[in-house]
Amino acid sequence: MTTYTATVTVRLKRGVLDPEAETTKRALERLGFELDALRFTERYEVDLDAADADEAETRADEMAERLLANPTIHDYEVAVAEA
Repeated sequence: MTTYTATVTVRLKRGVLDPEAETTKRALERLGFELDALRFTERYEVDLDAADADEAETRADEMAERLLANPTIHDYEVAVAEA
């Protein structure tokens, strides 16, 4: 078994209201920053033992599907690297 770190990045799908990002965007604009858009994301780093990177990715994907993300309103990405 090898230890892997799976990084799961979760963000709202385009078109879903993102009040946290909108509040932050307005604050940045008040500070003089010009930007077209801002999206809030959450990032989870999960250390797990697996036989190979594919197994680690499959397990992390299942974690995202079952708990870390709501597939109805979220998009997510999984990246795996040896720890």
